[in-house]
Amino acid sequence: MSTPNPSRIMETGMAFWPAKVLLSAIELDIFTLLGPTAMTGDELQGALRLHKRSNPDFFDTLVALRFLERDGDGPTARYRNTEDTSAFLDRQSPHFIGGFLAMANARLYRFWGDLTEGLRTGQPQNELKHSGTSMFEEVYRKPERLEQFMDAMSGISTGNFQALADKFDFSRYQTMCDVGGSVGLLSMLVARRHPHLRCISADLPSATAIATRKIAAAGMSDWVTAQSLDFFAEPLPQADVITMGMVLHDWNLEKKMHLIRAAYDALPAGGAFIVVENLIDDARRENAFGLMMSLNMLIEFGDAFDYTAADFFGWCREVGFRKTELIHLAGPASAGVAYK
Repeated sequence: MSTPNPSRIMETGMAFWPAKVLLSAIELDIFTLLGPTAMTGDELQGALRLHKRSNPDFFDTLVALRFLERDGDGPTARYRNTEDTSAFLDRQSPHFIGGFLAMANARLYRFWGDLTEGLRTGQPQNELKHSGTSMFEEVYRKPERLEQFMDAMSGISTGNFQALADKFDFSRYQTMCDVGGSVGLLSMLVARRHPHLRCISADLPSATAIATRKIAAAGMSDWVTAQSLDFFAEPLPQADVITMGMVLHDWNLEKKMHLIRAAYDALPAGGAFIVVENLIDDARRENAFGLMMSLNMLIEFGDAFDYTAADFFGWCREVGFRKTELIHLAGPASAGVAYK
């Protein structure tokens, strides 16, 4: 019989310590500042305009957490990026994902402090609580904030979208519409991998304007077009494949069913409806990230929630889809596929 050990309890209970160290480092842009170079603690302190009390504790904590490497000891030691932070947290890297973490630091960190209240009330704990405007209203209010949000979501979705482009058999189809397509990333990745496809990235007008510019900048305008769409007020564009990446979980069950029916109506016989989400395992025991994402939907929207593959497949069968398939993508994410 094993002896009880409190270490995991303490590690999880104090996990906000390392989280905030990393998030503050991203807010300060230390990883971009370092880039491929190395700097002393004094040089970092000066460049980042930090108080002397931060040096060396802050930088050495990042070393101990394996987010920085350090050559030498003492005041002359030089700090540099790790392979991972160089790839994913330097803004000059094409694989940069720090935008999402910057948003988490600016928004979610403080809102999650009210999780207990959310659990007791079932009410959102975000901007709606503090200012009376919803998260989407706040984000869409300023174009620069919207683009920052869209880029942040794209940064963490690239791996999953690329995996879908690689793993799903698009060869049988000619057209695809990505509903809630944001900057058009999913459409561009799929079209680049399957150039016979013609894709539509559909979203609200303010998002569509940003997507049109980014699609053109990527040289993908011959394969991908951005189309304005209010998906609760208008029919979805007809296509052989309808995709929704991190969209369905934003809504309550009534609105989820509306979107699933809208996808069914927009597809031909044999067409495919694909959702990309952090689908919770059917037994609800393993995918902790997916479960915490569902709690995040409580924080953001109150009645929105993430779901299992079994949930999604049941909703799709209720609408009339004939066959379903689960495709694991990357990390905790999967694609749920329903065939008409």
